[in-house]
Amino acid sequence: MRSSLLRPAVALIASFVAACGGAPPVAAPSAPPSTAATATKAPVVKLAVSFSNIISDELPLWIAKEGGYFDKNSLDVELSNIASTQGVAALLSGQVKFAQMGGSESLSAAAQGADVKVVGMIAGVYPFVLEVNASIKTIADLKGKKIGVSAVGSSSDIATRVALRKMGLDADKDVTISAVGSVQQRTAAMLTGAIDAGLAQPPDTIALEEKGYHVLYDLAAQKLPSANTAVVVQGSYLSQNKDVVQRYVDSLTQAIVRERNDKPFSLTVLQKYLKIDDQKALNAAYDFYSKSVVPLTPEVRTDHFVDSVITLGATNEKVKTFDLAKLIDNSFVQDAVKRGLDKTDK
Repeated sequence: MRSSLLRPAVALIASFVAACGGAPPVAAPSAPPSTAATATKAPVVKLAVSFSNIISDELPLWIAKEGGYFDKNSLDVELSNIASTQGVAALLSGQVKFAQMGGSESLSAAAQGADVKVVGMIAGVYPFVLEVNASIKTIADLKGKKIGVSAVGSSSDIATRVALRKMGLDADKDVTISAVGSVQQRTAAMLTGAIDAGLAQPPDTIALEEKGYHVLYDLAAQKLPSANTAVVVQGSYLSQNKDVVQRYVDSLTQAIVRERNDKPFSLTVLQKYLKIDDQKALNAAYDFYSKSVVPLTPEVRTDHFVDSVITLGATNEKVKTFDLAKLIDNSFVQDAVKRGLDKTDK
């Protein structure tokens, strides 16, 4: 029935076409669209992200922001400086979605039952030297002196205890460890004489050595695994937003490539965030971090946490027996590497 109804309409169209002088034009078959053309750009997601210290550890994060990698991956990222001691609380409260912070603080929180996951490590070795004032000539001279750290249980605290142990000193008996706050506060405390020694890295080492401080022990040269600056996210957020977490890790992976290959751009980013114009200091910071600290990929490994487990586990049974597999999720870095993002920043 339907076929018989359609025949008059078809005939009418045919007669109209003939009257107009021929068959209707047939569009040429179009070439298959490229993958780039067919790829649907992900909706932009706004993210609040914190970093724990204004130090060059964070250069991959800053480059991801300033180099447009977050934008390319449809992430609208707002950065803020929140110390590691408050980083977990900011994460769990939803104040931030990602926290770049000390792995030791993340481990402590996870061991106490906090819902946190480490999905990357942008500084997986100790970047520190132990700077001491001019009166301290030998390791023996360090006994009885006051050494500053950011906070008890922080990355700088773990690193200080590791350095002291390697020097044959007992952190709890031979020296006084004092929590003085951020890296900037630790440097200021050394310069004012409030503490006798403390860990430092470029460019702060330059300012300290200009005032008579010198390196007593070089921890950075040993390239020991460390959970110094981890990429941390709430576990529940990760499980519900895997695509966003992947895009975030992708951005950091691409930024690391840019950091290694583009010194001029990296220096402009360092200058902006460190808020210094001293080109000698900026060059020292870049050369040190790009050659000795920044990893080829932001892979996170269990050996990054060994010193944290030993140090914190000495007084915390929950840390001592904690299963690191519950804290670490390296799948996002592995996915980024599988797609070659560790080879190009494009």
